[in-house]
Amino acid sequence: MSSYDKYQTPLSTRYASQEMMTIFSARERASTWRQLWVWLAEAEQELGLPVPEEAVEQMRAHVTVTDAAFAVARDYENKFRHDVMAHVHAYGEDAPAAAGHIHLGATSCYVTDNADLIFQQRALDLILPKLAKVIQNLQEFAVKYKDMPVLGFTHYQPAQLITVGKRAAQWIQELMMDLEDIETVREKLQFRGAQGTTGSQATFLELFEGDAGKIVKLNEILCKKAGFPSAYPISTQTYTRKVDLRVANAVCALGATAERICSDIRHLANLKEMEEPFEKSQIGSSAMAYKRNPMRSERITALGRKLARLPANFTATFEAQWFERTLDDSAIRRMDIPEMFLLADSILLAMDNVTNGLVVYPNVIRSRIDQELPFMATESILMKLATHGVSRQDAHEEIRVLSHEASAVVKQQGGRNDLLERVKKNEFFKAVWNDLDSLVDPMLFIGNCPKIVEDYCNGEVAEKLSKYKVALASASTAQLSI
Repeated sequence: MSSYDKYQTPLSTRYASQEMMTIFSARERASTWRQLWVWLAEAEQELGLPVPEEAVEQMRAHVTVTDAAFAVARDYENKFRHDVMAHVHAYGEDAPAAAGHIHLGATSCYVTDNADLIFQQRALDLILPKLAKVIQNLQEFAVKYKDMPVLGFTHYQPAQLITVGKRAAQWIQELMMDLEDIETVREKLQFRGAQGTTGSQATFLELFEGDAGKIVKLNEILCKKAGFPSAYPISTQTYTRKVDLRVANAVCALGATAERICSDIRHLANLKEMEEPFEKSQIGSSAMAYKRNPMRSERITALGRKLARLPANFTATFEAQWFERTLDDSAIRRMDIPEMFLLADSILLAMDNVTNGLVVYPNVIRSRIDQELPFMATESILMKLATHGVSRQDAHEEIRVLSHEASAVVKQQGGRNDLLERVKKNEFFKAVWNDLDSLVDPMLFIGNCPKIVEDYCNGEVAEKLSKYKVALASASTAQLSI
C-alpha cells in the first residue's frame, strides 16, 4: 500500500518543519521511553539498587528503536493490548541482560508523561526563536516605514492618519505578548519524575527500604539527566493535565494573533496598499489569471483559527480527570499535543516568509489619503480661519455644505474628492487659500507615530530580541515548499 492510499495530516505533508515533526515522531517517542528507562536504571544503580552494569550498558547501546524493534513491539501489543509493556518486552529482547530490570518500580506514566514533558520542552525551544524571527522582521519593517502616513481605520472606515510603521508596531506588540507568555510556560515547565502509580511513591519507598531521602535524590538525578530544574511536588498517576492547559493557553493564543495580523494584511491587499510576497511563477487563480491572491496569509489565518480553538480540548481533558487518573485523556492528548506544536510551527514558518517580504505601494497609499484627507483637514481650516477673525460657526456651516457636495461626488458619481478645489473657488475661504496646501500635508496628521515606533522597536522590542541574538544571527527566512 502506498502512502497515497491512507490519510496523512497536512501538517506533516505540507506545512510543518522536519524538526518539529521529528520531535513528535513514533521513533522519537519510543526512543525517549528507552532513554527514560536508561536514566531510571542508572539512577537506581547509583542509589544502591542491584542493577548490573552489563544491563545498563546493553540498554544504552539500544536506545534508538529500530524498525525491527517496532515490529517486535507491535506483536507484543497485539498480545498484551498495552503499548508501554509491549515496548518493555521489545527492549528486553534488544538488551537481554536488562530484561528483568527495565521499568523497575515505575508505572507506565513514568515514560509516557515524562516523555510528553520532554517533547513539549523541546517544541517550546523550537518555536520561541522562530517567533522572535517574525518579531524581528516586523521590527525592521516598522522602523523603515515609521514616517510613511497611511489611513487609519476604525470600524473599517477611514479614520485619523497613522503610519505604516505604527500599524506594524501594533502587530509586534501582540506577538511580544505571545512571546512572553510562551517564555513563561517554558520557564515554569517541570518534570514528573518517578512518583509511583498514584503519586504516593510507595513502590520506590519499598525499593529503597523506607529511605525517603533516596526518592528525593532519585528525582533530582532524573531531573538533571532530563534537563529540568525540578519535578512537580504533587503528582497523581500523571502530572496534572493543568500543565498541558497552561502550555496550550500560551501557545494557542499565537493562533489568534496570527489570524488577526494576517486578516489585516489580506484587507490591505484588497486595498492594494500592501501585499505579501508573490513569486514570479505563482498562480493566483485557475480561472482569473490576473489575480494575486494572498494565499500565504489565508493559510496562516486558517491554521491560526484551528490553533486558537484547541484550548477547549485541553480544558475538557483537564476537567475530566477523575481522582488520581482516568484514561480518557490518552487518545486525545496523542493528537492534541503534537497538533498544537505542529500548527504553531507551521504558522511561524509562513509568517516568517510573509513578514520578511511585505510589499508596500506608496502611490496607492497616497492616493487613498488624498481621497480622505480633505475631510480630515476641515478642522485645521476652521482653526486657520479663526486666526483671521472669521466666525467659527459661520465657517463650520460653509465647510459643512462644501463637504457634503464633495462627498456626493465621491459616493454618487464615483469621482474623486474635490473639496479643496471647492474651497479654493469659494470667496468665503479667500483668507486661507495660500495656506491650503500646507494644511493638508499628511505629515501634519500622523501625530507622534514615528517616535512611538522608534521608542518601542528600539527599546522594549530590541531588549527582548537580544535574548535570541545568536539564533537570529544564523536564521534564514523560511521558504515554503508548498
